[in-house]
Amino acid sequence: MARALPLFGLVLLASGGLMGCGERTAARAALSPPDRAEYMGIETQLLDASTVSFIVRMRGARDRSDVVAYARCAAAQYTVIRGYSFAQHVRTNVRRSGEIWEGDGGFVISPDLPAGRRNLDAEVIVDDCREQGIPTV
Repeated sequence: MARALPLFGLVLLASGGLMGCGERTAARAALSPPDRAEYMGIETQLLDASTVSFIVRMRGARDRSDVVAYARCAAAQYTVIRGYSFAQHVRTNVRRSGEIWEGDGGFVISPDLPAGRRNLDAEVIVDDCREQGIPTV
């Protein structure tokens, strides 16, 4: 059985970019967790029946993309737990205070594929997060 696109593939499709094989490998390395990442927890805030905010904190992030990946992993697992299949990334605000990075990611969860370009197949994302060692809720 063919495996669906991993996290980096969904990110590239969401951004509209296609790249060659060597570039895909580089993109995968860029989205793999940093060597010294310390994931410091996830807070889930249900804003309404389908809108959720995830506050994530970590130390050792290379840049904001590591924090965004952590928030996506949290959102994907939460989506699966709720019995839904898709999450739509609305936004992730990232800030840094010393060595601690914090992200506030907003997502809409849905049982059906929503319209839009920032959709995440939750089960695929959860599998990819596990493979990369990025924690989920």
